[in-house]
Amino acid sequence: MKSLNEDIRTGRLKQVYLLYGEEAYLKKQYKDKLTRAMLPDGDTVNYAYYEGKGIHIPELIDLAETMPFFAERRLIVVENSGFFKNAAPELADYIKAMPDTACFLFVESETDKRSRMFKAVKDKGRAVEMGRQDEKTLILWVGGSVKREGKQIKESTVRHLISKTGTDMENLDRELEKLFCYAIDRDEITAADIDAVCTTQITNKIFDMVEAVAAKQQKKALDYYYDLLALKEPPMRILYLLSRQFKLLYEVKDLKRRGFDKAQIAKTAGLHPFVAGKYISQCRSFAGQELKSIMEDAADTEEMVKTGRLNDVMSVELFIVKYSAA
Repeated sequence: MKSLNEDIRTGRLKQVYLLYGEEAYLKKQYKDKLTRAMLPDGDTVNYAYYEGKGIHIPELIDLAETMPFFAERRLIVVENSGFFKNAAPELADYIKAMPDTACFLFVESETDKRSRMFKAVKDKGRAVEMGRQDEKTLILWVGGSVKREGKQIKESTVRHLISKTGTDMENLDRELEKLFCYAIDRDEITAADIDAVCTTQITNKIFDMVEAVAAKQQKKALDYYYDLLALKEPPMRILYLLSRQFKLLYEVKDLKRRGFDKAQIAKTAGLHPFVAGKYISQCRSFAGQELKSIMEDAADTEEMVKTGRLNDVMSVELFIVKYSAA
């Protein structure tokens, strides 16, 4: 992203950009920044936006061939088109020889780096991955956002925020807005503020429930379950998330046994590095065979509910009671 920031800062912009990866917040931020840099003063006449699969490529090419109206360039933004997963040879060839007055900005969730489109964009402009950020980067980003609001926050408090609300930057941004409003007349944001106004992600509640199960804290585990029911979470969804959690713990434990480090585990299991660290710690509380038995039992419980042999609320409660018993 350093090269992208440099392009925007200096105004030496490429003709074509591809923003791809899992972090939607960053893709949106840089899409807006590039749009403002390429079309200053809010020029909407020379701006076109296309979204979704089924975009007609000849239409894009015709538009790119059209001279901009009293401006240096025409910008065409294309989002989640599938051009970088499915073949789009006509557009890939066109990009190689497109006129100087045309600019493309692609924003994609799915990208195949071996595709002709990816190679064409990389040769002509810039392809920038917007991946999930590590804990250190998130802490710096939150700290920077708080500082810009003229407030302070301790690093331990930032860690508490991330632990409670998750690592998705878009969600973190929303939670920060709530905190800024809540602490509007104070200089420092505290852990108490976070507990007062921030929404705990359901996956975090599930994580805490499993932690209570591991520690054989039955009342605590059941309290988490009743809290989720009070939030109108369906019992079968709770069971699914519990089962998914135990499955991930089993996978992480196996990867750890095979000598994988935290970064490798995060990549292989598809977890954020911050979350992977928590899973590595939690999986130590369970034996591999125990995790296997829990997953099998979860599948059996689901089957009994589906066939009407067991009530859904009671079935999950019994499941939690069984594995949290001292």
